[in-house]
Amino acid sequence: MADIKYDIVEEIGVLSENAKGWRKEINLISWNGAAPKYDIRDWSPEHEKMGKGTTLSKEEITKLKEILEILN
Repeated sequence: MADIKYDIVEEIGVLSENAKGWRKEINLISWNGAAPKYDIRDWSPEHEKMGKGTTLSKEEITKLKEILEILN
């Protein structure tokens, strides 16, 4: 498997943290040198390991925000 390169451009927020210190975070990340996208996933302390997550474009994160506002 090829190495995945990532650069956390902006740490936006932490949604939760478990007893082992892993945190579900929203960040702006550049994957393999591509344009940064919004990313929601679990990270170990110091961001050395990651869990599965989802990556969203600016348009998708805007649409998600609209949907979540309807729920309130």
